[in-house]
Amino acid sequence: MGPTSPTIKAGQVTYVPQHNWRGSCFIECMDKKLLITLFSISTLGHAVPPCGSDVNCADDVAAVLDSQGVSDSENIITLSADAFEEEGLREEVLSLALRAYMTALDNGDTNKRIITVIDFSMPSSDKRMWVIDLIDNTILFKEHVAHGSGSGADQATSFSNIENSHQSSIGLLKTAETYIGKHGYSLKLDGLEPSWNGNARDRYIVIHGADYVSQAFVDRHGRLGRSWGCPALRREISKEIIDTIKGGSLIFAYYPEKSWLDNSTYLND
Repeated sequence: MGPTSPTIKAGQVTYVPQHNWRGSCFIECMDKKLLITLFSISTLGHAVPPCGSDVNCADDVAAVLDSQGVSDSENIITLSADAFEEEGLREEVLSLALRAYMTALDNGDTNKRIITVIDFSMPSSDKRMWVIDLIDNTILFKEHVAHGSGSGADQATSFSNIENSHQSSIGLLKTAETYIGKHGYSLKLDGLEPSWNGNARDRYIVIHGADYVSQAFVDRHGRLGRSWGCPALRREISKEIIDTIKGGSLIFAYYPEKSWLDNSTYLND
């Protein structure tokens, strides 16, 4: 089975009482869903009482966690799931992205509080990449992103970690150094999941700007142009995004590939 997160209804949140369990859960409170992500918390089995109309949900949750000895704000991230869904980022994808993020954070893979989420289950004609500031609970960028020519036309359906496949890779990656290449200012990536994207650097899977990534291109052709596997961006915004995420932040490239969902150590740790 793939990873699951407890879904809480009617303003209640219950954490699975399992040793060293780390995870995300949703709270529906005051017509607003909050995604609470916990890092390195051992054995929480406490129910937060339903929030009343005069109670701030995030404060209420924080108070209960504090009563359980979890008071370090750096270990708790509270995001408004509804706000992100309004921007096209689905609850399921956001939850998985944060699960991968918190595992990476716990492993020492990153210390950045920014994550980039790409939803390759969406067509390239949609804006399907979000750069999220996890401290301020904000979307810094929402952009089109290309996939590899070997992955599909408008809809990516095939993914690879093999050189010359011209396919995109899924899974968790880490941003590295910038350089000037044939596509101009670009950002190298290191794959953190050997079976799924571990060859990213050797395949020259990088972030760069491209003329075939724009709303105008979509309007003319019904989809974006395609790369050789790189998550290419709109040229006008690529440098700003690269400078925001370079140097060790994480990229979560999602697709509902069962084998990856079932076996990723970042989603099942």
